[in-house]
Amino acid sequence: MTYDPLMLTNIVERETVRGYKRKYFRFRRDRWYGGIVTGDVVGCNLRCKFCWAWRFTWNTRVRGKMLTPQEAFHIMKKKAGSRIKKMRLSGGEPTIGFNHLIRLIELSINAGYHFVIETNGILIGLNYSYAREISKFHGQGIEVRVSIKGTSPEEFTRLTGAPREYWFTQLRALENLIEAGLSVGDEVYPAVMLSFSTKKNVLYLKEKLREIDENLPEYIDPEYVILYPHVEYLLKVMKLKPKIAYRPDNVPEELI
Repeated sequence: MTYDPLMLTNIVERETVRGYKRKYFRFRRDRWYGGIVTGDVVGCNLRCKFCWAWRFTWNTRVRGKMLTPQEAFHIMKKKAGSRIKKMRLSGGEPTIGFNHLIRLIELSINAGYHFVIETNGILIGLNYSYAREISKFHGQGIEVRVSIKGTSPEEFTRLTGAPREYWFTQLRALENLIEAGLSVGDEVYPAVMLSFSTKKNVLYLKEKLREIDENLPEYIDPEYVILYPHVEYLLKVMKLKPKIAYRPDNVPEELI
């Protein structure tokens, strides 16, 4: 059974967004990106069958706290201490509650932090105005990592349960962000889930990326399933078997 990510967005927003407030389930320091502080938000508009955060993001009524951008920033700043200079939102989809996201980016960048947006790109692909707002931070320390779910429309539907056309919406997010003025590689690039992909489909994806920008395929950030116990459980329930996956304590250095 498929679902409409846009309709799911509206449902999630009603439960996790109140004006400029956004619901969070935790904050943490991470090894990714060479060291970063992460705010994990509740709620997503995709239902990826390999999702590491499904226990918190699929159930929008999970325990958490509604925070203003200022409140979230102060928590992240305290967690960062004096050494960490990067911040991001993860867990759920950060572009849900877009006004909260933009204000949080402003606060972070104005304080000298580099800000990473990890997004599935659905809402940016559907709303050029989102790309235009994000592009205002061009040259100031913004990084948009558009996580493409699979290397073909068919693979996208198999992995997410969403209609195949939304795979192209993810690619349109990259196109919108580049057209709005973000630089390829430094400020915007595709991250691609490759755990379930064939070589043929990877080549197909690269062709599609090249149609957007000839250099875009060179900046693919590969993603692979990390076999946390709750992810293994989900994969078993979904009857999905990755071709390549890693244990949490055995993730290759180049993927961190």
